[in-house]
Amino acid sequence: MPSLELAIFLQFFVGLIAAVNPVGIMPIFVSLTNHMSPEERNRTALTANIGVAVILTVSLLAGQLLLDMFSISLDSFRVAGGLLLLTIAFSMMSGKLGEDKQNKEERSESISREQIGVVPLAMPLMAGPGAISSTIVYGSRHPDLASTVGIAVTIGVFATCCWLLFRAAPLIVRVLGQTGINVITRIMGLILAALGIEFIANGLRALFPGLAG
Repeated sequence: MPSLELAIFLQFFVGLIAAVNPVGIMPIFVSLTNHMSPEERNRTALTANIGVAVILTVSLLAGQLLLDMFSISLDSFRVAGGLLLLTIAFSMMSGKLGEDKQNKEERSESISREQIGVVPLAMPLMAGPGAISSTIVYGSRHPDLASTVGIAVTIGVFATCCWLLFRAAPLIVRVLGQTGINVITRIMGLILAALGIEFIANGLRALFPGLAG
């Protein structure tokens, strides 16, 4: 049982990496913070990832409540979330960085805000619909206390890894270049597409038991 739970947390962690695509967001982070001092850039990275951890943890704890409030079954939400992940994955595989998560109004609004760590970095670029729906699905699928704590810890580990990555973002962007980042983004998009199909297949199998035969 412990090994099974560890596999669930690892799968969730990999799914978050694919959904958020922190490597693909790094050039956006660098461009938004290029006018800042190193201390301000590091503080912005910390704010963004604290925001991500808070948003995803709230989604984990309140996700099932929201589903119950609107009388939405987990399997229906799983299919909808899978379709959403597929949409984001196709955008990633076509090389569109962040365009599927941030519209023109949000992009222009972020220019006038001092605290870009929250908007647009934490929301909607990182804790976007894909990451939120994935968190709700995993939290609803494994509602026991131990699993909820484990998923919350996984969110914390993920946010910490993203924070460390963003601290090194200027160096990593220079080393990888735009071509290297595009390759990684497409690989993450492929993983995210597979995860989305898995969500859809599990949801349809439960909604239409005849499909399993």
